[in-house]
Amino acid sequence: MSDFKNTADFLFEVGMLAKTPRSGFFFLGSGQQSVSEHTTRTIYIGYALAMLDQDKNIDTNKVIKMCIFHDLSEARISDLNYVHQKYTEKKEHEALKDLTSTLPFGPDIENIITEYEKRETKESKIAKDADNLEFLISLKEQVDIGNTRAESWIPAIKKRLYTNGAAELAETIMAMDSDHWWFGDKNDEWWINRNKKTTSL
Repeated sequence: MSDFKNTADFLFEVGMLAKTPRSGFFFLGSGQQSVSEHTTRTIYIGYALAMLDQDKNIDTNKVIKMCIFHDLSEARISDLNYVHQKYTEKKEHEALKDLTSTLPFGPDIENIITEYEKRETKESKIAKDADNLEFLISLKEQVDIGNTRAESWIPAIKKRLYTNGAAELAETIMAMDSDHWWFGDKNDEWWINRNKKTTSL
C-alpha cells in the first residue's frame, strides 16, 4: 500500500484508543476513562512538567511525543491493569513493531517509545511522571467524591515518580479540591445569585 493508505490505516487504528477503557477503574469501583482520554491529559501534564523544570535543556517536543505515543500499542493489546499483567503475556513490543513497520514515520515512533521505556533520559522520566500523575489526578477526582479505595492507591503512585517537579506537583494536587479551578471560593456571592442585580419591592 502507499504511504498515505498506511497512514490512513494508522489514523483509523488510533481511533480505537477512544473506545478502549482503562481497566483499572473496574477494580476501583467508580469512574471511567478511555485510553485516549488518559493520553490527552498526559500530554498536557508532560508539557507542564517540561516547562516547569529548572533544566532549560529539556526537549519539550520530545516529552510531548513520548506522551502522545506511550500507550499507542493498547489499540491492539488493550489496557492491561496490574492484575491482568500478572497472568497475561503482554506482547506490547510485537504490537508496536507490527504497527510502525508499515509507516513512513514508523522509525520515529519506535525510537521515541524505545527511549521512553529505557527511562534513561530526563525527557523519558518526565513523560513517565506525566503518565503516573494523570492516574493520580484521576484518583484524586474519585477521592473527592468519596471513594476511599482510590485514596489507598495513591501512596504507591507517588513512589513511582522520578523528578522533583512531579513530586511537588503531586503534593499540590493532593492538597487541592479537584473542583477548585471552576468553583474557586465557594462562599463567593457569584454562587448565590450569579451577580444578578436584586431589586427591592
